[in-house]
Amino acid sequence: MATDTVPLPTRHDGETPARPLWLLAELTYACPLQCPYCSNPTEMARIGREIDTEAWKKVLRQARAMGAAQLGLSGGEPLVRRDLEEIVAEGRRLGYYSNLITSGIGMDDARVAALAEAGLDHIQISFQASNAEMNNFLGGTDSFEKKKDMARAIKRHGYPMVLNIVLHRKNIDDIEEIIAMAEALDADYVELANTQYYGWAWHNREALMPTREQLAHAERVTTAYRQKNENNGSAMKLYFVVPDYYEDRPKACMSGWGDIFLTIAPDGVALPCHAARQLPGLEFPNVVDHDIDWIWGESPAFNHFRGYEWMAEPCRSCSEKTKDFGGCRCQAYMLTGDMYAADPVCAKSPEHHLVTDAVARANDRPLEGPAAQPIVFRNPKNSKRLHAERHES
Repeated sequence: MATDTVPLPTRHDGETPARPLWLLAELTYACPLQCPYCSNPTEMARIGREIDTEAWKKVLRQARAMGAAQLGLSGGEPLVRRDLEEIVAEGRRLGYYSNLITSGIGMDDARVAALAEAGLDHIQISFQASNAEMNNFLGGTDSFEKKKDMARAIKRHGYPMVLNIVLHRKNIDDIEEIIAMAEALDADYVELANTQYYGWAWHNREALMPTREQLAHAERVTTAYRQKNENNGSAMKLYFVVPDYYEDRPKACMSGWGDIFLTIAPDGVALPCHAARQLPGLEFPNVVDHDIDWIWGESPAFNHFRGYEWMAEPCRSCSEKTKDFGGCRCQAYMLTGDMYAADPVCAKSPEHHLVTDAVARANDRPLEGPAAQPIVFRNPKNSKRLHAERHES
């Protein structure tokens, strides 16, 4: 196997060799929805090529040989790929635990059955809101009833029902209704994921960031529901993900650069995280040209932010660097223009004001009316426009 011949980099703990344990296969950027918080790159329209079925099978084989055990199948909308079942079957043959991350659009009862037959282990379905009006507005299509039908179909075929609802300024006040919808669908797990500002969400940050009052209310409702669950024995589990901007320490992004997670973009570009291709001066390798063992162990891009030597102050001298690894390189770059900077989410960063200023603007801005920030929806037309504007400036 590749791990016998290629010297792997060490993990941040300096002991166990780093291996890609989680493989995220972004099969396509195509999607029938237009969610304004999508983490796909805003310049997705210029990334037209998608690697084919055999290339994906090769990726799965090589990553499995390196030690990868978890396989995420995402997009865009992975159901757009007509070879999805074939890719799932290859994942099962190789011994992955596979998770489909989907909007449910493009699925029907027969396709759920086909995916189950191919060996898919887990399905996570997303909703944009708890009512048809907001759900269909955010997604850009009449999808709400279809999503509910597919959530029931997933449950019917023996899968645990896992719902994902991205929370933001436009829907977070409906937290009670969101939880009630999940209960009515007999959900097993519900991820209430506050928007993290990458891709389209970064472009729409001013329109999407909730106020402190909105966030506190949503946390109170979630906590109250959990406490009630403890008393009545309800099986539904709620997971509440706080937005980075309301923290004073950064997350250990991807558990460390090139430490556990490997992402393959639709065109075959290999990334330590889904947003990394925006970082300047890093040439990320493509699986069409290189094997996974070389990409993971030897490529300059994957080794660039491993360890601690790359760090500038205050991270280099910080006692917490072994916990957060300086935070997110992409977030640091987007906020400061310097990918080596301390993540400004951290209160110790000299650029922390960039985060607190954004939070202050969110709390001062009216929720509705003419002064509310307009939304730019994710679609090829807007992608081309944003690309042209960026390069003209």
